[in-house]
Amino acid sequence: MIDFITAGVLMAGLGGLLSVVLIFANKKLTIEEDPRIDQVESMLPNANCGACGKAGCRAFAEAVVAGEIAPGKCTVNTAEGTNLIAHYLGVDAGSVEKQVARLACAGGHHVSWMRARYEGHKTCRGAALVAGGGKGCSWGCLGLGDCMRVCSFGAIHMNEYGLPVVDVDKCTACGDCVDICPKELFEIHPVDHRLWVACKSLAQGEEAEAECAVACTACGRCAADAPAQSVEIVNGLAIVDYSKNYMLTKDIIQRCPTGAIVWYEHNQKSVKGMSAKRITRHSPLPLGGKLM
Repeated sequence: MIDFITAGVLMAGLGGLLSVVLIFANKKLTIEEDPRIDQVESMLPNANCGACGKAGCRAFAEAVVAGEIAPGKCTVNTAEGTNLIAHYLGVDAGSVEKQVARLACAGGHHVSWMRARYEGHKTCRGAALVAGGGKGCSWGCLGLGDCMRVCSFGAIHMNEYGLPVVDVDKCTACGDCVDICPKELFEIHPVDHRLWVACKSLAQGEEAEAECAVACTACGRCAADAPAQSVEIVNGLAIVDYSKNYMLTKDIIQRCPTGAIVWYEHNQKSVKGMSAKRITRHSPLPLGGKLM
């Protein structure tokens, strides 16, 4: 009986000692968090999109308070919200160049053939698992709207030709559309990247054009007209070197016969060159068949 009492006393004493140690350690090791972090976080849109490069709005608020990043780095917040944070912290609001998601495909169902009809779960990812989705151009957009559904900001809608269209004003460059697209057709670019190849087909010449009227045929005219090899044909596709962006002009698109390479105006509307074929068909192409 005495042994049980002794053991109980020892356990109680040990528990009390450990409690004291934990209380002491908690006081010594606790890191006081800057209360301004909560305040800055409350001024953010709490979209947690990651477009700023941080894991979420809380992490962004911590970085702003620490002086590691400017409030203007948040592309989702309003100008008023950004200035409010800057005024609260007494720092410069800073700015970041607007970036947007761009789609490397213009092959809607009125210009690009479907070789098979997909029946199944209506997602691009699901369709891509079944023989690539049934599109003649195996690199092209499947048009089932995964990118539209995943966009938290309503910045993408599907047009009448089954292609996603990005609303530049709403786009925050979060990258969700980049991640969801099974054909890897979306990229995030600064808006001053105005020259754009709206195609990813690696087929060439008549083979490419037989499947899609607006495909890059690797004719090389854009590369020939671009200064200092700022555009090159690589593996059958025109590739833009954006490190030479300051050299790029609208002249480069003028001789493209299919309009696969386009120029974004200041209002972010894309235009084709003078030699691009005029697309007059508005209804979907029938299943199968040939363009040429």
